[in-house]
Amino acid sequence: MALILGIESSCDESALALWRPQGSPKDALVGEWVRAKLEAHEQYGGVVPDIASREHLIGLRMLLEPIRPFLAEVKHIAVTRGPGLAPCLAMGISLARSLGLLQKIPVFGVNHLQGHAFSAFLPAFQVQSDYPHPRAFIATALPHLGLLVSGGNTLAFLITENYQFQVLGKTQDDAAGEALDKGARLLGFPYPGGPWIEKSAQQGDPHKYRFPQAFPAAQDLKFSFSGLKTSLRLCLEALPKEQAELPHLCASYQEAVVSALIRKFKQIAQSTPAKSLGLSGGVSQNTLLAQRFQALGQSLGLPSYLPHRQHSGDNATMIALAHAVVPELSTASPFSFAPALGLKG
Repeated sequence: MALILGIESSCDESALALWRPQGSPKDALVGEWVRAKLEAHEQYGGVVPDIASREHLIGLRMLLEPIRPFLAEVKHIAVTRGPGLAPCLAMGISLARSLGLLQKIPVFGVNHLQGHAFSAFLPAFQVQSDYPHPRAFIATALPHLGLLVSGGNTLAFLITENYQFQVLGKTQDDAAGEALDKGARLLGFPYPGGPWIEKSAQQGDPHKYRFPQAFPAAQDLKFSFSGLKTSLRLCLEALPKEQAELPHLCASYQEAVVSALIRKFKQIAQSTPAKSLGLSGGVSQNTLLAQRFQALGQSLGLPSYLPHRQHSGDNATMIALAHAVVPELSTASPFSFAPALGLKG
């Protein structure tokens, strides 16, 4: 039976996945393979594109080995074409084109953000039996209002009943994940800092410190987190350096990020007709954000979808899934990589 090979290399994760478009939902994901070298970037406090691209040369070759027995069954190759880091995207696209030429398989470029958007549906799709194809299952949840929160993107979007994407609100500066990572660096945590803030916050008082939240008015459908980071820096400069304050700072800072996200998303949801809500992106792993998001869905009487933890960050499964759900949104080869590609591209 035909398979889709997904390839993801937009940042520091090298990832491959095999997706079976037809058959039992629980067996649709044949396999997935991921390699990430976070330690190569820790000393720099963030991902270094040149280092990441060199690691992709090693990682993608390693991950290709378990894929080889399945290549005869692969009928489509779906690869991330953007947004992302240019040298990293080039590595994945080069592999996709090489395999396409070697195996005579058509290659399609997939929007990385659309992959994140569809990843929220995967857990629910895999446990149901009424719809063997993800497109039919997702159609029952459209129009769908989603919140994508990652290190590089923070945006609210709508997937219409004909699978068109509409951006309803986005960050004007730093993304929420970027604010967490930069805040963590100010607090002395290693990269990536978001999980460290969450862990420390468990022992802190989220109301001990008050940090600003931008665009409180309902008519301002946008996010902003650069002022929050600056506020934390000023707060640290004014405080004595006592470790006992760290959990309270983390809890208060995390509260400010999560409250801003949920408040603005609620404002958008209350003015947007939708049949379901979705949360995706790496920051969807944050427990407090996930809990507040699910509570919002309950208060609005809407089903709420979240991805598996392993599919919240960058992964190839969401790329294969996005192509399986809406192949008409994929770009047929030849195409160029697009580092600054928007959600609609």
